[in-house]
Amino acid sequence: MKIESIRLKNFKAFKNTLMSDIPKLCVIVGANGTGKSTFFDVFDFLKDAYKDNISQALNKRGGFGEVKSRNSDGPIEIEMKLSDSSFKEPITYFIAIEEEKGTPIIKREKLGQVLDFYKGKGFVMTNELEAQMEREEQTLARQDILAIKGLAQFQKFPIIMKLGSLIENWHISDFHINNAKQIQEHGLAEHLSREGENLSLVTHRLYERYPTIFNEILEKLKQRVPGIHSVSAKVTEEGRVLLKFKDSHFKEPFLARHISDGTLKMFAYLVLLYDTLKHPLLCLEEPENQLYPKLLWELAEEFRIYANRGGQVFISTHSPDFLNALELEEVFWLIKNEGYTTIKRARDDEQVAAFMAEGDQMGYLWKQGFFNGVDPQ
Repeated sequence: MKIESIRLKNFKAFKNTLMSDIPKLCVIVGANGTGKSTFFDVFDFLKDAYKDNISQALNKRGGFGEVKSRNSDGPIEIEMKLSDSSFKEPITYFIAIEEEKGTPIIKREKLGQVLDFYKGKGFVMTNELEAQMEREEQTLARQDILAIKGLAQFQKFPIIMKLGSLIENWHISDFHINNAKQIQEHGLAEHLSREGENLSLVTHRLYERYPTIFNEILEKLKQRVPGIHSVSAKVTEEGRVLLKFKDSHFKEPFLARHISDGTLKMFAYLVLLYDTLKHPLLCLEEPENQLYPKLLWELAEEFRIYANRGGQVFISTHSPDFLNALELEEVFWLIKNEGYTTIKRARDDEQVAAFMAEGDQMGYLWKQGFFNGVDPQ
């Protein structure tokens, strides 16, 4: 499934905002406070709501009053148009959230013509992809639970299953260098966590079980970081997993906590991108931090390759060097006006599009002030 468009209404800074025709690699620029983190939090919010319920997802963010746009009327609304090779045409998922007597409820939840619930009651169509569909009436136990959550467990709802799998496997990265440098107790970690504290465990898994993938990651790291000869994750007698990097100029390898932040971050991104699990959606904030500017071109290309293999990628950045590696179709910017945020696309700006057609680069145009409205006022 690919997200084709997103409409947000009354979600924090996004009072009524639409991002349409979203590319596989989508990069967002904006001044501090314009809503880049908030935009990514939409995905995290839906993932939390799917895992638990709307009440817990809201409470994690300070409650309904903190999530709903200030001085706004009506419910919080999130609408996504989704496409998939098995669909004849895109299908829209919509959710509206409001409060009743101080309690958050799902006022409306709708998935195309497949599912439609109002305050916990509604219908779902079985065998949606077949010619003969049947309508089932359903009543949820609670009005703050997503209807798709329970239904995604049944094969007779294949479209809902796909949507559930999509949301479950979204990955929002908030990678912390210091966490990744920690020594981990021996255990099982299938895939890189949100903050990357299990990097040594994931590396050990790839090193032991998937040598072909691990060697591909290592070769790419060698190309980007001069001197790196090998990487290993060893289990000590005390049951700890040590992540070690070997410099070709030295006999003994270095522990992860002694190597540069940039080297460790590049390695972590390669692990994320080449792991056995292909996330259908990745969100990364400012991946340029700690990395040498010339590496950003190659990092952008790695994200583009990942997106073209089927995993949609959303990135926020403050780096002109990273933007210079991007294409006109891939860049959006956020503008905050009178407390609310709107989204503008680079290709829709005639001046930016004309300069790019003549061979200019996106980062230079941003620095020169051609992203109209993006700079702090």
